[in-house]
Amino acid sequence: MSPISVYIIAYNEAEKVADAIRSVAWADEVVVADSHSTDDTVRIAESLGARVVQIPFQGFGRLRNDAVAACTHEWVFSLDSDERCTPEAAAEIRALVDKAEHGVYFVPRRNFFLGREIRYSGWYPNYRQPQLFRKSQMGYDTSPVHENFELTAGAKVGYMQAAIWQYPFKDLAEVVAKMNRYSTLGATKRRQSGSSYGKALTHAIWAFWKHYLFKRGFLDGWPGLVIALSYFEVTFYRYAKAVELAHQAQWEQDWKNVLKR
Repeated sequence: MSPISVYIIAYNEAEKVADAIRSVAWADEVVVADSHSTDDTVRIAESLGARVVQIPFQGFGRLRNDAVAACTHEWVFSLDSDERCTPEAAAEIRALVDKAEHGVYFVPRRNFFLGREIRYSGWYPNYRQPQLFRKSQMGYDTSPVHENFELTAGAKVGYMQAAIWQYPFKDLAEVVAKMNRYSTLGATKRRQSGSSYGKALTHAIWAFWKHYLFKRGFLDGWPGLVIALSYFEVTFYRYAKAVELAHQAQWEQDWKNVLKR
């Protein structure tokens, strides 16, 4: 039976990390990639037998690559602190690793938000990125947020059937906090260059309708509306913050030119 490492990225996740670790107690190794949490995340993780490695946060892409590097086994399963590996998913992972028909697998996720399961809104099956893979066949780019995965030549991709569960937000305050953080990180991505407030509004409106109408978020009731509005906000502020950064850079350059006179 091939050994499996699990890595969990965390920062101040004392309320969530214990359940995440317990859900992968079947693994041969659990690594918590912590970015110097100031709460009890590290103490809780170590008390449950996880190995904690400290990785300064320089964007999610680099964080994930460093977390994978800290894993000692070839097969790696990625789990976020707000995710839970179900017994069905664990059994399928073991079976797939033993068969080794593919080196990379996407994993479906069932999301729960505001007291109900989200079946639409683009949140199911929510194949975000491969979460089960061989270290030698997959890595991540260095994007600060919404990082892309990179496959090695010849890597074969499969899809799991059993889903893991995700509880992305404990309350609406966390929705707002994550929206603010992700929009700030996203504003620095190269594709945001040349942003304008007009683009911010246009892209935000499209993000809302994409999730609420085209991905049938309206069928998720009030949670579906909240999700669509959150996509509107994070998209708008991502572009607007890129405009802000451009203005700051221009102001700094103008001031340097004044000092040279």
